[in-house]
Amino acid sequence: MDPTAQQFGEVLKEARLRSGLSQQELSFQASIHWTYVSQLERGLKNPTLSVILRLAAALDVTAAQLVAEVERRA
Repeated sequence: MDPTAQQFGEVLKEARLRSGLSQQELSFQASIHWTYVSQLERGLKNPTLSVILRLAAALDVTAAQLVAEVERRA
């Protein structure tokens, strides 16, 4: 398993929970399938830049904040 994908997944899940969103709600707001959100959170998939931007917008944070937190944990 890719450690960066795993760290991104942890950051994503924490941001989602802080926002009070379910995986389904986040996926709807980001226009991606909920199973993909699940795979991202478990570190099974690496998101593209466009997905990171959509997730960040849905979470009301910047993509830079998400990536910076992944960098901090690396």
